[in-house]
Amino acid sequence: MAKKENFTAGRVEGFECEPGKAQSIYWDAKAPGLGLRVTASGAKSYIFETRLHGKTLRVTIGDSKAWTIGKAQTEACRLKTLTDQGIDPREQRAEQRAQKEARQAEITRQGLTFEDVWPEYLKANKAKWSERHYRDHERLSAYGGEARKRSKELTTAGPLATLMPLQLPELTSERMTAWLEKESAKRPTSAAQSYRLMRAFIRWADGEKDYSGLIPSEAYSAKKVKAAVPKNRAKEGDCLQREQLPVWFEAVRKIHNPVISAYLQALLLTGARREEMAALKWDDVDFQWRSMTIRDKVEGKRIIPLPPYLASLFSMLPRRNEWVFSSPAAARGKLAEPGIAHRDALAAAGLPHVTLHGLRRSFGTLCEWVEMPAGISAQIMGHKPSALAEKHYRRRPLDLLRMWHDKVEAWMLEQAGIRFDAEGAKQGLRVVKH
Repeated sequence: MAKKENFTAGRVEGFECEPGKAQSIYWDAKAPGLGLRVTASGAKSYIFETRLHGKTLRVTIGDSKAWTIGKAQTEACRLKTLTDQGIDPREQRAEQRAQKEARQAEITRQGLTFEDVWPEYLKANKAKWSERHYRDHERLSAYGGEARKRSKELTTAGPLATLMPLQLPELTSERMTAWLEKESAKRPTSAAQSYRLMRAFIRWADGEKDYSGLIPSEAYSAKKVKAAVPKNRAKEGDCLQREQLPVWFEAVRKIHNPVISAYLQALLLTGARREEMAALKWDDVDFQWRSMTIRDKVEGKRIIPLPPYLASLFSMLPRRNEWVFSSPAAARGKLAEPGIAHRDALAAAGLPHVTLHGLRRSFGTLCEWVEMPAGISAQIMGHKPSALAEKHYRRRPLDLLRMWHDKVEAWMLEQAGIRFDAEGAKQGLRVVKH
């Protein structure tokens, strides 16, 4: 090092960069390792320099205008103490900066609201959901106040809307219980559905690094929360009776749109879930061997029979795209909202309201009239096996399922007063190319 001088305000002010050099350094005689760096442009800053682990270490303390000589000397002494202990002040500063940034990031993370993260959840899972399931998420979380398409009244807020402003750590079991009790009193079915969506969201968030641990662990699993969830009950009258089949079939067959008409009859004649049937593709239908591959939400997929009358309905549908139940007006090209036409048909026939899921329930009930074994109807409908033998040993072949499925379809048509030549239809369908 060059000659040392006691730093004074006058001397610091008078130090200049030597001619022809980019910078010059002047060293303080009082504080070990303290220097003043002066650049050719006249900028002056205090530095600290020493040897650490056999190498020269230099650290910038700060601008001489911001640091007094006394503070610079104190800082140099502190840095000297660290380096004497083998600590690199640059690494220490980086660690402190990282800790500060981590603390700030955690503060930001803790401040995230349900509304902040919900769109990320929808975006991450949209490709895996059906169109209707995605719309349910939007509908149940909407703030409301939008104009309705078929009414002058504005839309109402969904059950999840009241939770949107809450920060994720505020979604406690107490808060969830109070929310469920309030929503259940007004709209129990929507409240129960919203709870299930919320439960799935919390599980997803806990598995994401950015949101893990923010929501209390018992937000959805606490006993008091589960107790507040409305119990699912079948809606009164949400099942077709045997004596209602004639008027139901007559009304549904009169629906102007043949795709919707066939779709509704398919739900009743197969007991499939509404999303499963709507997702049926032409590649899933085998007219020769009279079978359908259903994309099952439980097992992944299942193959069920294609009974003759339903096969004849399918054979007459337009093949606009890959979907059996196509719709030129829908964004995805397949049937999206058949419920409206079904409600209109029920009203015209003077029948009580039956949901699309009620048609699935109707199939299971009507199968009992032909004494179909419960395990066969369950396998056709895609229900989980309910007994040990069913679960592990009995997976009935397609031809056995077909025998019973044809039988229940023929019985329904007979009750409905529909004349249909099943054998003739079978013969005709064998030549249909798919």
